Amino acid sequence: MTNTPQPLRVLVVGCGNMGASHAVAYSLLDEFEICGLVSTGTSKSILNQRLGGNYDLFDDFTAALQITRPDAVCISTYPDTHEAFAVQALEKGCHVFIEKPLAATVEGARRVIAAAQNANKKVVVGYILRHHPSWAKFVEVAQELGTPLVMRMNLNQQSHGQMWNVHRNLMKSLSPIVDCGVHYIDVMCQMTRSKPIQVNAIGARLTEDIPAGNYNYGQLQIRFANGSVGWYEAGWGPMMSETAFFVKDVIGPKGCVSIVAKQAAGTGKSDNVDSHTKTESLRIHHAELSANNQFVQQDTWIDMQDEPDHQELCNREQRYFLEAIRKDLDLRDHLEDALNSLRIAFACDESVRTGQPVML
Repeated sequence: MTNTPQPLRVLVVGCGNMGASHAVAYSLLDEFEICGLVSTGTSKSILNQRLGGNYDLFDDFTAALQITRPDAVCISTYPDTHEAFAVQALEKGCHVFIEKPLAATVEGARRVIAAAQNANKKVVVGYILRHHPSWAKFVEVAQELGTPLVMRMNLNQQSHGQMWNVHRNLMKSLSPIVDCGVHYIDVMCQMTRSKPIQVNAIGARLTEDIPAGNYNYGQLQIRFANGSVGWYEAGWGPMMSETAFFVKDVIGPKGCVSIVAKQAAGTGKSDNVDSHTKTESLRIHHAELSANNQFVQQDTWIDMQDEPDHQELCNREQRYFLEAIRKDLDLRDHLEDALNSLRIAFACDESVRTGQPVML
């Protein structure tokens, strides 16, 4: 007779968009048991009702950690709290799932990684696209297009209402090209499998409604050692255009691959979290020409209509977190990749603020 492990008791910290999705994942997975919900506002009460109204609620993370004594902590708060909360949880002997970015500074990210090593506990960073089969296929096809690659990506969000509140709060600690950019920088690094050597970036402050010195639109460019280049653009706010806000396109010597998401890229979808991971279809263009310069092969379409939705992706992230803990997975590469993408993103932020290219 085999002994079934006890569910991992998890404290959910931050109950907004991503925190709520992760909490739903824990409620669906028998291997987890939520022991408390933490937020400074009303989001924890709203989430508690959504989950059945049975959970202990806390305003203060330190108190919640002391009272609940969890096995794991899920951190989905604003980035300026990530480092302190993660280090505190690790020092209490907890495993940590943390939304990207790992910390609000590169040095802070290094301190979190060091704390995980000292505590011999797992830290998984919420790089949701790594758990998406369509994005994995996108990366795989891009790797088959030859070298160098040209990677073009953006995610501009015409945010208003509650999402504009979220974005303004995020910009108290990070710019859009850092907060969102780490996802797509990570994707570019996977596609090229090459070292980034230089970044250039520009930004603009399009509203007085954010702190002075911050910017709500940015565009970055990365040059890789193998000759590949990539750009990423991110803008937040009610003034943003919904024309071409969802571009995911990679070009190589052998052709190109593009995400074609007609529904997710439609009007009114730019600040919809569920649409940000949608692919719907991949269009693969083959560059080979015949003797009279005609294309040898028609474009190939890969239908992704059965792809997982945003909630299922969060479920998959938490299954990976569980596997990392139960099977003692080696997460050194995972954390190094998270640190690397953050380091590149902050170099881009530096380029915006100085007006100069940054060598890596």
